[in-house]
Amino acid sequence: MFHVKQTIFALATAQGRAGVSIIRLSGPDALTALKQLTNKAVTPRTAVFTSLTHEGDLIDEAIVLWFKAPHSFTGEDCIELHVHGSKAILDRLYGVLTRLGLRLAEPGEFSRRALENGKLDLTQAEGIADLVDAESEAQRRQALTQIGGGLKTQYEAWRTALIDILARIEVFIDFPDEDLPTELADSILERIADVEASLKLAIADSQRGCQIREGFRIVILGEPNAGKSSLFNALLKVEAAIVTPIAGTTRDVIEAQLRIGAYSVLLYDTAGLRETEELVEREGVRRARAKGDEADLRLWVVDSSAAGFAGIDPRAGDLVVFNKIDQGSDKLYKSFVRSDVSRETQSLKVSASTGQGVPDLVAAIETVVTERLSVQTFPAATRARHVERLQEAADHLEQAQGTRMRVPELTAEHVRASINSFEALFGRYDVEGVLDVVFSTFCIGK
Repeated sequence: MFHVKQTIFALATAQGRAGVSIIRLSGPDALTALKQLTNKAVTPRTAVFTSLTHEGDLIDEAIVLWFKAPHSFTGEDCIELHVHGSKAILDRLYGVLTRLGLRLAEPGEFSRRALENGKLDLTQAEGIADLVDAESEAQRRQALTQIGGGLKTQYEAWRTALIDILARIEVFIDFPDEDLPTELADSILERIADVEASLKLAIADSQRGCQIREGFRIVILGEPNAGKSSLFNALLKVEAAIVTPIAGTTRDVIEAQLRIGAYSVLLYDTAGLRETEELVEREGVRRARAKGDEADLRLWVVDSSAAGFAGIDPRAGDLVVFNKIDQGSDKLYKSFVRSDVSRETQSLKVSASTGQGVPDLVAAIETVVTERLSVQTFPAATRARHVERLQEAADHLEQAQGTRMRVPELTAEHVRASINSFEALFGRYDVEGVLDVVFSTFCIGK
């Protein structure tokens, strides 16, 4: 539980030894605490070089900044102490600040205070967490769009439209004896249907937002000894998976993260697909098939020297990789290209051991990822929480249409429930439970 009136502090920069570390203070006693560390006068938004002391003991030479409420990130008085980033200095300051009555912030508490003081809404706070975690260019851009109010603007537009619809329904409730035109009721139902249709489009597009944020999942599949683990290592440019000539070496799913163009990708190596009575290998095969079903893109690996390609089951959009091209001919590759199995798939020739064709495979993967994730606008949902609330809002609107305005009070109640779903998205409704979950994923200094 957060204690909002207490003054809190935390390290705002990364943990560990550094040239400079920043300790952030926020709350009603932040300025008082600073005055007990230095005699030098400070003015808002002006960097001041000073000595930090306590009970006559020099702690460090530092630069301090004061952000006066409400013009700060949290909306409270905020102090930043820019000190040398040694463990000894940080430990000493932590101890002194605690003795002065401040407490260490909980995860996400600075952002939570910003939300509660009206400096940002919950979607923007989530954007901050995503930006801190961003590892790819797409993740960075999506997070910045969210911090800038991209989701808030879209959600607010839907919410405003529903409030206007609700006002029109209230006319029927307030004047039940008036002979209101049926065209008015029909127009209300049409507007409800339009908002619902927009919500359904956003929900359908939500997978793209999650793929950008969490990583585009690529699963390598194929028969034993096709060279899946060798290809996995070649794409990662590191020996991440064990490679041996023994069939069935890989027993479990191995996950690794890499960058493909502007996007973050989760790459999975899997057990060779075959019928087997060996218990552990059979479980590995089951997990491989399950991971393949969840994949955003599947790479089917075929041994070019094999007798055929009956062991693969590509679907539209998959990539089929003929490996070990340096050890044999390309007859099997050409046979596959002529077959019906190759329809709506792309096939490539590589040698994971020599690197031949691997750059072409990486380029093909980048093309697929970019085509599926890159559009002019970022999606209207980037987290499961967003999708759940949007679905909830759409369900209420579907129920509202089902009333056909025969009982305006019931229609209004469904529209009002839909509006509440957006209030929950902003963090204004059903607050405590949602905020506790969201901010628990933040780092301490945010």
